[in-house]
Amino acid sequence: MTTLNPCDDTVIARLNNAVPGAVRPVEPRHLEEPRGLHNGIAGAVVAPADVSEVSAVIRIAAELRVPVIPYGGGTGLVGGQVIEDGPAPILLSLDRMTAIRSIHADENVLIAEAGAILQTVQEAAEGAGRLFPLSLASEGSARIGGLLGTNAGGVNVLRYGNARDLVLGLEAVLPDGSIWHGLRRLRKDNTGYDLRNLLIGAEGTLGVITAAALRLFPRPAATGAAVMVVPDPAAALALLSMAQARIGEGISAFELISGEGLRFLTETGFDIRQPFETPPDWHVLIDLGLPLGLDPSAALEALFADAFEADLVSDGLIAQSEQQRHDFWTVRETIPLANRKVGAIVSNDISLPLGRVAEFIDRAGAELHAAMSCRINCFGHLGDGNLHFNVFPAPGETNKGREADRKRAKTITHDLLAEMEGSISAEHGIGRAKVADLERYGDPVKLAAMRAIKDALDPAGIMNPGAVLRHR
Repeated sequence: MTTLNPCDDTVIARLNNAVPGAVRPVEPRHLEEPRGLHNGIAGAVVAPADVSEVSAVIRIAAELRVPVIPYGGGTGLVGGQVIEDGPAPILLSLDRMTAIRSIHADENVLIAEAGAILQTVQEAAEGAGRLFPLSLASEGSARIGGLLGTNAGGVNVLRYGNARDLVLGLEAVLPDGSIWHGLRRLRKDNTGYDLRNLLIGAEGTLGVITAAALRLFPRPAATGAAVMVVPDPAAALALLSMAQARIGEGISAFELISGEGLRFLTETGFDIRQPFETPPDWHVLIDLGLPLGLDPSAALEALFADAFEADLVSDGLIAQSEQQRHDFWTVRETIPLANRKVGAIVSNDISLPLGRVAEFIDRAGAELHAAMSCRINCFGHLGDGNLHFNVFPAPGETNKGREADRKRAKTITHDLLAEMEGSISAEHGIGRAKVADLERYGDPVKLAAMRAIKDALDPAGIMNPGAVLRHR
């Protein structure tokens, strides 16, 4: 195993000399993650002002063999931003590097520093008459660097792709402190290996993203949304296929929502307007963004009529205003908060081929209910096969003392995913929480190639040690 050293007073003195004013005390928020499952350690927080200061910090860390954890908004859900044992690391915070460096509206490009908050980027794009489509529940606090480091997904992947699909170029500091000036606005660049896509999704284990050239899109001239009740996930998938055949690229999002999620909102006291008086077992939320001259409400009405005739839907509501569209989305985005209040036995961020989704939901549900007393809240981005398949205690029970059930539930879920050629991580990443799962279910050739890349770029193992790959 590569020996690493802690960020102690000697290291802090070097950092203070190299990047004056950048070293900060460690605060409790730096050592926590949203679900409260991990509590970290750190020797110091260092917040560089620009890429040259990031380079200086990494050069010191490489020389002294001190671990470095890049820290964005702290919203990651797999423990990638906290380390619980080993030598105390440097937490490299990018919250001073927040500039929107430039907007090239005619090119549909925006260049942002890695510390920029996603919502700020969205608003800057909107101010230029453009759309930056990455959208997720934590967009008010998640930062661009962390979102790219985890290749974040969100609700609009169906139409616009994952985070990596929204990036043209990067500026980054590699593990030896060298700066890669890859911040280009090119749509085509076949000049060798794609370092951009190597760093995106690497969770800070191969370097630190400091800025990105982001793709923008025209803003839809008209938007609309509807919720439609379906009898089961198989019908929801058939509805998706029908919608794509009739509306095509105008579908921005297609979300599957279970009745359990709606009941959780009531159970945990969220006072929000739900679309149905009695929660249906399953419904979908469809969001449209159409060009000038097309009417989203008319498109959704025609879709509902045809789907009703085909016995795919039994009830529904079409948003009559932007506020009602917002209300539909508020329900969807509050479900994870209700989940947190209920307290999961285990949470799963998974993906499957679309053709296996319905079978997985049926089989996994049956096996879990046979194995333990539980409730299942399955919801997520059905359009791209990404489910949040979460297992909760039955009413009147808690998730305390359920470690055996947690392991059993993970095994049932992951074994089925392996059988059905799915993924144990769709959009949250591996972090530290899923390292053992990746080792068990990952392709051994891929894992060997990942290890070779890590060893080549970061031979000292200083960059986010223990995340994605086990530290050795």
